[in-house]
Amino acid sequence: MWKRLSRMMRSFVGFFISAAENPEIILEQNLRDMNDQVPRMNESIAMVKANVTLLEKEESKYKTDLADITAKVKAAIQGGRDDLAGSFAMQLEQVRSALARNQGQLATARAAFDKAMTVKQAFLREKERKTQEALGAIRDYHRAQWQKKVADAMEQFEVAGISQTHDEMVRRIEEETAVNEASMEMALGNVDQQKIKIEEEAEKMRASELVKQFKVEMGLVAPEPSATAEKTIGGKEAQKTS
Repeated sequence: MWKRLSRMMRSFVGFFISAAENPEIILEQNLRDMNDQVPRMNESIAMVKANVTLLEKEESKYKTDLADITAKVKAAIQGGRDDLAGSFAMQLEQVRSALARNQGQLATARAAFDKAMTVKQAFLREKERKTQEALGAIRDYHRAQWQKKVADAMEQFEVAGISQTHDEMVRRIEEETAVNEASMEMALGNVDQQKIKIEEEAEKMRASELVKQFKVEMGLVAPEPSATAEKTIGGKEAQKTS
């Protein structure tokens, strides 16, 4: 009896869990969770960047103090005050030690910031990939639900004695879906190819223009005359001919 009751309880629990595990709801929650992580990541990176900024300010201050104390040591020596020069020299050693320690910390902080930015970029790329994947899965889920409703409707038609209509309807839906998907893929492919070609041509033109400018600055080629200069030269030649 206890085993039967236990099996019954497990079956009830399994039923409720299966009903609650709606794929669309879970995927949407996953997307929200990923989006919520971005602000927290930005806050962490901002703290790392703030540490770098503080260490950079300290480094600048130490360098200024180093220059000032060095000047004081030299001035004391020139004034014959070796006692003051010695005191300033001790301060100079302390500042140098502090500067070296600061620069080590600054190098570590900068490395940490670079790593944090790398991790963020990787996370954003993975987030975008998972987002697109989830949206595609949700669209497929909606399509499957719609197809299930259509199939249920078709079964009712077949029960009513119109199975031929059912088969024809399903075939027409499949054909129309295939044609629409093929058209969309072709359109998207053409748009992407055109965009890529335009961007490639623009990059080539920009690179060629930059190389030409460098050659002109280096004196390897003569600068091209402007349109106004060409018109002026052409007008003068025409006057001389007349």
